[in-house]
Amino acid sequence: TIASGNYDSNLRLWNTHTGKHIATLTGHTEGINTVVFSPDGRTIASGSEDDTVRLWDAHTGKHKNTLTGHTEDVQSVAFSPDGNTIASGSGDGTIRLWNADTGEHENTLTTDNKQSAFSVAFSPDRRILASGHEDGTIRLWDADTGIHITALTGHAARVWSVAFSPDGHILASGSGDGTVLLWELR
Repeated sequence: TIASGNYDSNLRLWNTHTGKHIATLTGHTEGINTVVFSPDGRTIASGSEDDTVRLWDAHTGKHKNTLTGHTEDVQSVAFSPDGNTIASGSGDGTIRLWNADTGEHENTLTTDNKQSAFSVAFSPDRRILASGHEDGTIRLWDADTGIHITALTGHAARVWSVAFSPDGHILASGSGDGTVLLWELR
């Protein structure tokens, strides 16, 4: 199954073998910016311009939970590799961490200059959370404590995407400046 979201506020599920539409999931009140499956494939998380993250049962399409607390649009959502934590990055300049089972808010990570967080990603060992920001920085956080570790600079425009290599040693970042930078992590 593939999940897609768009500006009509609907989440659509598609059969990957036939390409046919399976279901339309409704509940967001504004456009959907991001969609991701949990590592076990049982849950879909969608982030929207309605400032929420909604969780859905991937098999039935039923709404499971709505995560509220952001004050601006949710730009990016990521599950930790163990599936226990959800990170959401927002235009409000925060990254919020949530318990994936209960939906309970666990922590809020905030940059000193409240720059919009356009992308979030967990390292394969779940220890580090990376976030890409409007000011062109990539920030690394301790995923357990929420403590800011460092800021990586080098992009000249907002960072739209961050991703870890499977071994966690390299972080890739894509920016509006037209570059992809690779960062060697130690």
